[in-house]
Amino acid sequence: VKIGIPLLAGLSVVHGLVPPHPGPLLAIGIFHADIGKTIFYGLIVALPTAIIAGPLFGNFISRYIPGNPSQELMDQIAKESDQGNLPSFSITLITVLLPVALMLLKTFADVVLPAEHIVRQWMDLIGHPITALLAALLLAFYTFGSARGFNRQQIMKMLDQSLAPTAAIVLIVGAGGGFKQMLVDTGVGNVIGQMAVQAEISPILLAWLVAAVIRIATGSATVATITGAGIVAPVIDLVPGVNRELLVLATGAGSLILSHVNDAGFWLVKQYFNMTVAETFKTWSMMETILSVVGILFIMVLSLVV
Repeated sequence: VKIGIPLLAGLSVVHGLVPPHPGPLLAIGIFHADIGKTIFYGLIVALPTAIIAGPLFGNFISRYIPGNPSQELMDQIAKESDQGNLPSFSITLITVLLPVALMLLKTFADVVLPAEHIVRQWMDLIGHPITALLAALLLAFYTFGSARGFNRQQIMKMLDQSLAPTAAIVLIVGAGGGFKQMLVDTGVGNVIGQMAVQAEISPILLAWLVAAVIRIATGSATVATITGAGIVAPVIDLVPGVNRELLVLATGAGSLILSHVNDAGFWLVKQYFNMTVAETFKTWSMMETILSVVGILFIMVLSLVV
């Protein structure tokens, strides 16, 4: 638990706050936010939030729930790896962070160069999320594939195997988008927007609240982000001057709150950590809630200066 909670906190905060994860990426499209600024603000919020919910909370809760891993899992992990030709840490880091770097470069070019400048036009192409992710994939073919001694047939086999898990992601994203559109078409978004204006609730706080409610109801952070963004989007027109990038982050932070029994991640953590349901609530669910609450606090503070 002391080691696992910080790991899960890092994974979860990126899941909710930092593109190019599907949830924040789609929220950027709904709010028409700038992806580079969202990544930059997301990192500012995510790092201290993950430290509080990860190492600090993990060190505290491990005193009461140290964890008791299953022997079968330990035996599997304890086996010596027969993979001797592994990529170095620097190569791995470059491959994984390439799309983020390209998106940030695009934002930098948009800020310092005029729209007609040829370098900015090229960076708009290269820094587009789809192009950046494709570049990382092509680089991975070499750094994780041919450079490790895999031939073309082996790389194609691994590529084919990696496509199957993405089907579930596509279905979740599609279902979340459909659910969002149903709420928008029925006028729920406009009603909530009018209520928020009359109640003088901060749109950033509203985005967090709406996403949090949907997260608790559906269990999916991605569905909560997409649906919450679709509901809150009309508020942008009613309350001018709202920072769109912080709306994306607030929606993502709300989508992390209180993972419980209707969330697949809850059961995944329970089984891997060999904990009871009560212990999973005290560790994983509490960590997710800390991420969400601390995240929105940092976002609200950041909204005062950006």
